[in-house]
Amino acid sequence: MIKADHRPLYLQVIDRIKEDIENQVYEEGEKLPSEFELSKQLGVSRATLREALRLLEEEGVVVRRHGVGTFVHTKPLFSAGIEELYSVTDMIKQANMEPGTIFLSSAVREATDEDRRRFNLEDLKEVMAIERVRTADQVPVVYCLDKVPNQLLENHSIHETKSIFNYLEEIGHSISYAVTYIEPIGFHERVSETLECDPETSLLLLKQIHYDQSEQPLLYSLNYFRADKFKFHVVRKRVKA
Repeated sequence: MIKADHRPLYLQVIDRIKEDIENQVYEEGEKLPSEFELSKQLGVSRATLREALRLLEEEGVVVRRHGVGTFVHTKPLFSAGIEELYSVTDMIKQANMEPGTIFLSSAVREATDEDRRRFNLEDLKEVMAIERVRTADQVPVVYCLDKVPNQLLENHSIHETKSIFNYLEEIGHSISYAVTYIEPIGFHERVSETLECDPETSLLLLKQIHYDQSEQPLLYSLNYFRADKFKFHVVRKRVKA
């Protein structure tokens, strides 16, 4: 039951729910009681409770699923600045978890005109397309589709490569930076099922072209991150007109 003080009731409700989550009264991913039950427990109106839940959702503390209920948001296992270029392997290691790789497929394909433009190689004949799932402590967390000019991978078993970043560095092609496009997407029939996502779990798609020190594109990747496991942020600096 909320005890009256000088603050608005909805703020007191927010603090109480956060406190209950912190004390594991409600655990990550757990469904909260119905609005009727919760408002009764806290001794507040349903309008007050709804305002508190709305603000908690904006903060990312809870997730409200229409027609289903309100759930405690699962905290991301991995957090990184999007301006910092880490391999998936390094991100998992930094979270003190064991990175792993499940190879789904790899194939040498004839290069398309788009591939030649993407890699800035007019005489590009073939690309290696690699499909993998990256795991953290054996839990699937990222679905990766990568394309690399095949001449960089010839005479090498891609199944032995845990990190393409590290492999390229070993052969003298360190990745210096990447141009990244981010797309939030909902349920994806193939990717979501491969990553063992609930239907409500969204994905973050990072489309990236990676360049070496001499501005040569080396790697094109589509990385689908589980949004409940990864959180990205960026530092934005004000530019004066």
